[in-house]
Parts: sequence; C-alpha cells; structure tokens
Amino acid sequence: MLNVKVLGSGCANCKRLEQRVQKVLADHGLEGEVEKVTDYGAMMRWNILKTPGLVVDDVLVASGRIPNEDEIVGWLTK
Repeated sequence: MLNVKVLGSGCANCKRLEQRVQKVLADHGLEGEVEKVTDYGAMMRWNILKTPGLVVDDVLVASGRIPNEDEIVGWLTK
C-alpha cells in the first residue's frame, strides 16, 4: 500500500492536490493512504520552501505546484 502525504497549511491548492491524488488512486485501482501534514515543523523534514508538497513513500516528488494527473500516476505506479 502506498503512503502519500500532502504537505501544506490547508489552503485551496493543498486541498486541490489532495483531491487530485484521491482521484488518481480511485481511477487506477491503487491502494494508498493519504495523509495531510499541516505542521510546518513536520514539513521541514522534506525541506520544502513552497506548498503544496507531495510525498510518495517518504520521497518528496513535487512542491510549490499542483502536479497534473499523469505526473501523479507516474509517481504512484513506480
């Protein structure tokens, strides 16, 4: 099962990214746990400067933007 984290304060872009990740998981029949990380101290573990951030299996794959669905699929199906 995939472990996915959405890093951010809960802003509109963070929520959009979380929804996009949930959609990709459902559309592709993937099992994963999506966790929201809103604590800035915890976010600094990945040294991000801009939110939202996306972490897949403990690896930061994107920050400061909302990746498109094809990018997310690529990260979740590696």
